[in-house]
Amino acid sequence: MISVQEADFDGAALTAALRERAGPGVGGIVTFVGYVRDYAPDSPTDTLFLEHYPGMCERELEEIAATARARWSLDGTVIVHRVGALPRNAQIVFVAAASAHRGDAFRGCEYIIDALKTRAPFWKRETLADGGSFWVEQRQSDQDRTQSWDEKAPTPHATRLLPPEGAVFASGRPSGKKSSTTKKEHP
Repeated sequence: MISVQEADFDGAALTAALRERAGPGVGGIVTFVGYVRDYAPDSPTDTLFLEHYPGMCERELEEIAATARARWSLDGTVIVHRVGALPRNAQIVFVAAASAHRGDAFRGCEYIIDALKTRAPFWKRETLADGGSFWVEQRQSDQDRTQSWDEKAPTPHATRLLPPEGAVFASGRPSGKKSSTTKKEHP
């Protein structure tokens, strides 16, 4: 689900809807909620005004979500981004990723928010309490984070940690040794 809207959103309702759509195989949903924060050191932020390129913005968000779903084993994603004039501390963005495996859900959600910050056509104008305003520039650190995802190979979702050498399983069988019931290969 992709939505660019002026209205506020209900993160709990969005999570519940994703859970319902994703189905019974979902083991977890990771969510991120971003808020309008105080950027400027000299005067408090009054509002953040967000503009977007309608149509192109939604297509880019869908492409970002599709990339995440293809790269990790995700059963569903949600991106909601607000536009218009938002007061300090207002919710601005909601991202969620559902998966059978928590690692995929975490990586998918993190990728989406990182890519959204640098690829989606949003423009932010901050207005300060003293009446001054400025356009918020994209930070190099955000560009670097997004680029780092291109350099990372996807991690298998079913990675299993091995017990330490000498650990004993609940069955009483030590790790690293074959069970007496293991079939032996004959030449």
